[in-house]
Amino acid sequence: MYDDEMMAKSNPEIRHFGIEQTVFILLILLSLVGIFVTDFNPDDGYNYWIFMVIIFGMLSIFVSWLHAKSSDVSFADTFKAQGMHWLHTIIVVIAATLLNKSGQLTGVSADLVILLILGLSTMLSGFHGGWEFSLLGFFLVGCAVIIGYVQAFMWSCVALAVVIVSASLMRAFWFRSAG
Repeated sequence: MYDDEMMAKSNPEIRHFGIEQTVFILLILLSLVGIFVTDFNPDDGYNYWIFMVIIFGMLSIFVSWLHAKSSDVSFADTFKAQGMHWLHTIIVVIAATLLNKSGQLTGVSADLVILLILGLSTMLSGFHGGWEFSLLGFFLVGCAVIIGYVQAFMWSCVALAVVIVSASLMRAFWFRSAG
């Protein structure tokens, strides 16, 4: 039997918490890549953010599945709720993209609107998928505001990411030592 199998059988919450932390950090890094793409070429940024909505949705459903495995929550109900949530998010993001193509939004404006939509959807997804998604949503919204106000926004967003990931890891270590 593998070590991770024994760990999962003895305490599935710890095993799942590590996976959730990994997903959280991965999504932070992918978000920073999107912010870099937005900085480098705003017209291509919205394509990246549409792709990210799909990735965020799939990983949110995956984390919800982990939660359902270690509790008495019905995964079918959670899957339907998360699936509809992210489907609606994609529809609104596509609408923002259409506004960009019609000329009503510029490249950077469209990217910021999509980033705000993704941030809000991620915050709300945290209600079903865990606090990490809510924190990730706050990070995305914070980055959108930083982009609007700070000239060298990439470094500011990286600094915010470091603070958020550090706080998340400190929380993880605190719960492990308390448990």
